[in-house]
Amino acid sequence: MSPFEIISASTIVLIVLLFLAVLTALRGIRTVPQGEVWTVERFGAFTRMLSPGLNFIIPFIDGIGRRVNVQEQVLDIPEQSVITRDNATVAVDGIVYYRVMDPAKAAYAVQDLGIALTALTMTNIRAVIGEMELDATLSGRERINSSLLAILDGATDPWGVKIARVEIRKIEPPENLIRAMNLQMTAERERRATVAKAEGEREAEIKRAEGEKQALILQAEGRKEAAFRDAEARERSAEAEAAATRMVAEVAAGAGTDALRYFIADKYVKAFEVLAGNTAQKLVIVPMESSALAGGITQAMELLRGPDGTVPPRLPPRPPTPSPAPEAPSPWTPR
Repeated sequence: MSPFEIISASTIVLIVLLFLAVLTALRGIRTVPQGEVWTVERFGAFTRMLSPGLNFIIPFIDGIGRRVNVQEQVLDIPEQSVITRDNATVAVDGIVYYRVMDPAKAAYAVQDLGIALTALTMTNIRAVIGEMELDATLSGRERINSSLLAILDGATDPWGVKIARVEIRKIEPPENLIRAMNLQMTAERERRATVAKAEGEREAEIKRAEGEKQALILQAEGRKEAAFRDAEARERSAEAEAAATRMVAEVAAGAGTDALRYFIADKYVKAFEVLAGNTAQKLVIVPMESSALAGGITQAMELLRGPDGTVPPRLPPRPPTPSPAPEAPSPWTPR
């Protein structure tokens, strides 16, 4: 062989060896990104897992099996029609947040984790909502979420998956049912307004009746008090009139009928003065017996004069009559 052929053969061998070395290095050195875990399979069997970072495997013997994402992931549950307990159809969809806790189970215990989680969630949504009536379904999102979370978390534990949260995104009845619910809600609000208005009118009537009752009671008490005071005043007036009559009778008993004539004449003159002094009175009629009145007054004046022609001194005043004891308060006097 010529030297040129020997150099060419050695160059080819060197190139082949260099290529094999590079290929071996590429097959034996693996760089796993953050947030993922790779499984290592030896002749098709799972042996170990590769953590994020630089890893080494045996070239041409070990191989990479599954690339598992261990970050928390969001699974969108498609919309589906669900029948409630009272045979109402509603459209429901949701969101599931999950995270792979055991990559080996997630890689080899279930064939397609995303499809399995979606089917499991849709099935349990139908089961949970099917046990509830429409009103409870529309107002019980938290209850539905809690029930689904407990069911899915227990069902996905053999897959090495942790369900972090389940959210029902939409619960929508059909259009005809929405219209019926709006009519029902409007009727209910009108009923509440009517009841509230009736209760308000009833309370107003009660308050008005109570006010009228109190007013009548106060008026009756006022009339009773006024009648009591009027009777008491008439009683006092009668007592005063009786005392005056008694005093006149005592004076008449001492001075005779001439004193009575004097008393009557004095009253007559005073009454005539009052009548004549009234500014509204335009005409005063003097009786024909005025001469008799003058004679009576002259006779009274002669009686008052003594034998010597002088007016006798006035009698000493009588001692004051003791005032009667205070009366006990009447039981009808208001407190």
